[in-house]
Amino acid sequence: MAKTQITTGRVRFSYVNAFHPRADQNGVEKYSVMLLIPKSDTATLAKMKAAAQAAKDTWVEKGKKLPAQLKTTLHDGDGVTPNGGEPYGPECAGHYVMNVSSTRKPAIVYADKTPITEESELYSGCYGRAIINFYVYDSQGNRGVSAGLMGIMKLSDGEPLGGGIVRDEDWDDGFDDSADADDLLG
Repeated sequence: MAKTQITTGRVRFSYVNAFHPRADQNGVEKYSVMLLIPKSDTATLAKMKAAAQAAKDTWVEKGKKLPAQLKTTLHDGDGVTPNGGEPYGPECAGHYVMNVSSTRKPAIVYADKTPITEESELYSGCYGRAIINFYVYDSQGNRGVSAGLMGIMKLSDGEPLGGGIVRDEDWDDGFDDSADADDLLG
């Protein structure tokens, strides 16, 4: 039987909720991240395709009928979002976009496999790899192939997306807090 679990190549992380779960639209608490997968990473895309097919095969082997129209969580970042029809942001250009989640907290590690405990180290915009597990779902009229989040490995920092993060050098603004400095309110 083919594997449904894969490790991606280098991806960019966005909408990172890896340390604390957030409630989804049904109120289910989940850990999640959006993966920005370069379109040029054909090796990862081939692994994803094979794992998705393995998930479909497993579904059929269990005696379940495969729905004719399957949704997927892999989308073209140069296109529009599936649920609102709005264009993806500029950070998604040249990438495939995939949202992955889990009710269990994923393993979160550095490249040397030591655990990341400081939440500010893993943020939207940094780069890494993800371990994801593909499966077929058929729930409340929704049918498709998705992937669950198993683990995140940070490889390098990147330009923060969204709100950004504060670094030590941001505090070096030449501020003089001595008593004889001009009173700003004065």
